[in-house]
Parts: sequence; structure tokens; C-alpha cells
Amino acid sequence: MSTFAKGLEGVVAAETRMSFIDGEKGILEYVGIPIDALARNSTFEETVFLLWNCRLPKKAELVDFSAQIRSRYALPGDFRKRILDMPKDAQPMHVLRTAVSSLSLYDPNPNATDVPTAREKALNILAQTPTIVAWFDRHRRGLPLVEPRSDLSFAANFLYMLNGKEPTPAMVRAFDICMILHADHGLNNSTFTARVIISTLSDMYSALTGAIGSLRGPLHGGANEEVMEMLNEIEAFAKQQGKDTSAVIEPYIMDKLARRHEGARIMGFGHRVYKTIDPRATFLKTFSKQIAADTGNLKLYEMSSKIEEIMAREVGAKGIYPNVDFYSATTYHSIGLKLDLFTPMFAMSRISGWAGHCIEQLADNRLFRPKANYIGPHEAPYVPMDQR
Repeated sequence: MSTFAKGLEGVVAAETRMSFIDGEKGILEYVGIPIDALARNSTFEETVFLLWNCRLPKKAELVDFSAQIRSRYALPGDFRKRILDMPKDAQPMHVLRTAVSSLSLYDPNPNATDVPTAREKALNILAQTPTIVAWFDRHRRGLPLVEPRSDLSFAANFLYMLNGKEPTPAMVRAFDICMILHADHGLNNSTFTARVIISTLSDMYSALTGAIGSLRGPLHGGANEEVMEMLNEIEAFAKQQGKDTSAVIEPYIMDKLARRHEGARIMGFGHRVYKTIDPRATFLKTFSKQIAADTGNLKLYEMSSKIEEIMAREVGAKGIYPNVDFYSATTYHSIGLKLDLFTPMFAMSRISGWAGHCIEQLADNRLFRPKANYIGPHEAPYVPMDQR
């Protein structure tokens, strides 16, 4: 008899050297390095190199790797026209999923799955995704598209293309930290999706497109959008009541907690893996306060901090703590990102992890083929149409 684990809970389906998680102790490491140390000291480009090579780069290697990413920002062929032909009311995650798939149409050898070629394709997709997201956002706002700049880092170039002006160092650092924190997280749903697809010896475009589709769900990457929606809802409720926002936070949260049996949820709290505070949220909380103060959004941070205080008092003993989505929402809003761009930001970062897992899978491939326990009838009669 095969063991049944609903949702594959507790099933080990792959080996990786990229990230380690201990949910009981609140540990996340990339190739053995604590995530907090990387967030404080590293850059996104260095983090991608670490994940793909399972070691930190030497100075010359990082300069070369960063130059390779920067040289690939531009989209191929007539892709600009593809962006301009997209409906302005399309949802950014659907645009991103479709556009990443479309990149394969410009690749003369899209199906190659040898490891060196797969790495090249992953590097192209990683570099071009920010251009796709920034160009679509400007297109839907009726603004001229801004060409990428190869003299800017991954984070700085994206914010420049999005807003049409160079971002402040604080904004660049905030975005870079979010990219680092979201880069990889074990065999989560979207990563598993990518590995399953590439295990068929499909292609990198298909694997990453499938992963984006998985990430879009509100139970996965879409949670940070719902955190911001909750904060907006609290402000709207305060305005409706004619009260200061700080006065309505506690009754709002307590009402939600009282209606948990009806499906009411406080977004940004709890995690499938972590039984203590999400290690990605520790430094991000501190940094989100700084960037909120720098950008005039301190009230938003104070709202978040008050919610965390109430939740710690009410449900902290049950192991329900803030996750990375809770404070990344505040950070993204502070640097001027539209709400429906929050999940695409997650995807832009996680492409590095998905691609790294695909490369690992291809290096020692085994087709995923789990079993399903059949729970239906047997020897059922076929009933003719006129007798049903």
C-alpha cells in the first residue's frame, strides 16, 4: 500500500543544495548562509550567483555575472509591439505569464535542455522579465516606454524603467532586499511545478511559465496583495466611521478573529512551514520602517506594527506570526509600486530560484510520477442513455 499524504505534506520529492528551511526554529539559509546575513550584506545579483553555483562569487566573477545580466535587459525582435498590443486592463500576472512563454518564439533553439544552454535561457528570462513588467505598466498608464539601461543594477534598472527617472539609493536598496528575500524557498508549490515540468525534458520557458501560473494564486504569491488590500480596507473603514485610523485597527482585527469560523483571515500571518516568525520578515520589518519614514509612509508602517502587536497578544501562543508578505507589502507600497504589481515582483525574484531548481533537476533528472489512491467504485455497469 502506498502512503497517502494530502497536499504531499511531509513528502520528500527532491534534493537541493540551494535553500534550507527549519520551520520549527525559523531558519532559512541559501547554500548555508542565513537569509538575514544575505539581506544585510548581499545584492540580488550576488544572491542569484550563489543559488546557481552553490558558492559566493569572487569579485571578478560577480562583475562578469552582473554584466551578463545587464547586457540582456532588452527584449527581442518585435516584442515591444507585443506589449503595446496587450489590453490595458489585463492583469499583470497574466501578462507576465503570457510574455515569458512568448519569449520562446524568439529563441532559435527553445527546446534545448542541456545544463549550459538551460542556464543561458534562464539568464535571458531573468534579465528580461523586469522589462516586460515595467513596459506593460507604462503602456497601461498611457506613458512612453523607457528603454533599459545596462549601466544600472537589476533593481535600479527596473525602477528606472517603471518610473522614467532614476530611483533614490534607498528605494534601490529596499527593492534589492525584497528580491533577495523572495529568491528561493525550498520545494514550495511553484518551485515544485517548475521541477515537475522540466523533469519531462520540456523547456525552460514552459517550466518558468508554469511556475508563474502557480505563484499567481492567493494561497501562494498573491498573499502580499491581500495584505495591502487589508490595510486599505482599514483606512476606508476609519474614514467611513469618521475616526482616526489608529482607533479602528483593534476592533477591525478582533472582528476578523471572531469570524475565523466563517473563513475570515488576517492576511500576512501564519505560514505552512514556519511555526515561529518567518526569518525573512525579521530584517524586512526593520527596513520597511526606514523606507516608510523616508517616503512619507510611516503611518502605514505604524498600522502594520499595531496589527502585529494585536496578533501577538491574541494568537502568538498558537504559533501564528508575521510572514514575509506582511512587511513586503508595506515596502512595495512605499517605493511606489501599484498593488497589482506586488506578485509580479515576487515572480521577478523567484525566477532565480525556479531556474536554479530546474538546472539541478536537469543535472540528475528523474521524471516525477507520483501515484493517486483511487477511491471510486469498481465493476460499475454501463447504463444505456435511454435508461439513465
